[in-house]
Amino acid sequence: MALFVIVHGGWSGGWYFQSTARLMRAAGHEVYTPTLTGIGERVHLAHADVDLSLHIQDVVNVLEFEEMHEVVLVGYSYGGMVVTGVADRIPQRISQIIYLDAFVPENGQSVADLDAMRNEGKETDIPIIDGWRVPHYPPQPRKTDHPIKTFTQAIRLTNPAESLQLPRTYVRFAQTAPPITPQVAESVRTTGWRYRELDVGHLAPETHSQEVAAVLMELA
Repeated sequence: MALFVIVHGGWSGGWYFQSTARLMRAAGHEVYTPTLTGIGERVHLAHADVDLSLHIQDVVNVLEFEEMHEVVLVGYSYGGMVVTGVADRIPQRISQIIYLDAFVPENGQSVADLDAMRNEGKETDIPIIDGWRVPHYPPQPRKTDHPIKTFTQAIRLTNPAESLQLPRTYVRFAQTAPPITPQVAESVRTTGWRYRELDVGHLAPETHSQEVAAVLMELA
């Protein structure tokens, strides 16, 4: 049985993988779904300086304080940014990385950079509240405002040689249009990654939790 740490996407929290985690635990796996600072049930900790580095530290701390090793680290959507940074920081605690319809940044890239590529450079009208809070659109229950610096801060990788040796898999949700990372399907096939597709949309963790749980367990 495997040990999973699943990092959720923007505007949500660990709750987003509640159904998926329940299915995986029932099959005997150990599953952690930490919530990042300033969103979900930790929204009371939100402030203008919450950034990508802090979210990476959130997950690093979970692995270190829980004394985890051989972790299957999973990043969904925005969580792909976070797990990339975690793998760079503590690759020795990780057995593999799985990107679920997630951003896959290179050194120096931010979500804003990758989203511009995704939208072919078109301007996107993103409302900002108080200069730093990005609301979810359309509004949904339990979806909280997201600190903008997590989207605009570029990732800084200091240990790529070691972290890139980790086995990696990209799971694309085929109904997501445009794809979260348009170039990833071709790039992963030419760089030794495993690649899977599920015929689901981007919201699959809440709409198709059985399929998501099944592919994660298969890949482990």
